[in-house]
Amino acid sequence: MKSPSSSISIRKTSYSSYFLILFFIFFLVIIYSQDFLCILRQPPLEQEKDEFEQKVVEKAAETGCDLFSGEWVYDEDTRPQYEENECPYIQPQLTCQAHGRPDKGYQHWRWQPHGCSLPSFNATFMLEMLRGKRMMFIGDSLNRGQFVSMVCLLHRVIPENSKSFETIDSLTVFKAKNYNASIEFYWAPFLVESNSDDAVVHRITDRIVRAGSINKHAKHWKGVDIFVFNTYLWWMTGQKMKILRGSFGDEMKNNITLMETEDAYKLALRRVVRWLEKNLDPHQNRVFFATMSPTHESSEGWGGEKDGNCYKETTPIKDVNYWGSSSKKIMEVIKQVFKKSKVGISVLNITQLSEYRKDAHTSIHKKQWNPLTAEQIANPKSYADCTHWCLPGLQDTWNELLYTELFFPGQKQLK
Repeated sequence: MKSPSSSISIRKTSYSSYFLILFFIFFLVIIYSQDFLCILRQPPLEQEKDEFEQKVVEKAAETGCDLFSGEWVYDEDTRPQYEENECPYIQPQLTCQAHGRPDKGYQHWRWQPHGCSLPSFNATFMLEMLRGKRMMFIGDSLNRGQFVSMVCLLHRVIPENSKSFETIDSLTVFKAKNYNASIEFYWAPFLVESNSDDAVVHRITDRIVRAGSINKHAKHWKGVDIFVFNTYLWWMTGQKMKILRGSFGDEMKNNITLMETEDAYKLALRRVVRWLEKNLDPHQNRVFFATMSPTHESSEGWGGEKDGNCYKETTPIKDVNYWGSSSKKIMEVIKQVFKKSKVGISVLNITQLSEYRKDAHTSIHKKQWNPLTAEQIANPKSYADCTHWCLPGLQDTWNELLYTELFFPGQKQLK
């Protein structure tokens, strides 16, 4: 039988042990307190990835990284971000694989800015940020291609019964019903009123513009939260633009004046800016303008055949100084007009990075509007489309840049 003194001694020893253990734990907490807090607050891996990417972009903004200056890197791991045959919204004018294109290399190029990286496109995150909002692409068929690209990037994470796609006249609407969000496209190739405004029958060579008239189109833009404009291709007639001073219902012969393309373009952009200044809340709305999408009609410019074009091209141009046929005068007009705008307009300078992509056009691999002649069949270069782009492909990168500017702002726009 243990004596009372021995029991007291055992209890003292136990208390001492407990005290030492508690002291040791307290000591560890003091020494490693920051690590413990990090462990307790550890976010899910996806959240951690997003936060890391945001820090990368913020750091790039601090160092003045220009997202639009970089190089194309071949990437078989993360490109393409969707397959052509799994996105039912791509028009047959852009489904290059379905129309016999034998290679897929054009789908695997990733844009790598100098000194920083683009954050990964997260469809669920973007839809969450678009919850309850309208995003509208406004412009020509090239902007429609970017719209379709955006829909293809987003639609896979939306249940089939929670999405819809509808076109009525000039307006096409994709709805993500469970997010109460819509991504839309509005056909207006000049942005202002013109004789080319029919969304179906619009291949008009004798183009006439009412440069000061915008309400016909803009009435459909009210209530939009995020605007993505473009207009360039339809202005490039090679001749002076015809400007209508009256209305299309009047006798037009004596109401038309000729104007240099740059002056007419400036007039139209100013009208758009005035509408934005009058109708937008700078704290609620975001406005983007995509610069010109280049063509690749002459391969001689990048060291190819004298009479060649984008036909059979399978790799990008590597010469970083290559500019191509795009109009620098138009770029100057864009800067001049937007610099004076009272509404913030973010410029998506997609021109130079797209100049390198002679391989990414639809070329002959698309639905043809008219039956091909024997002469065309004998010379495929003669009917190659070196203006529009295959999907998936280059225009997915345009949307990655838009995604970055929307949710990770602060990058330089134009030098």
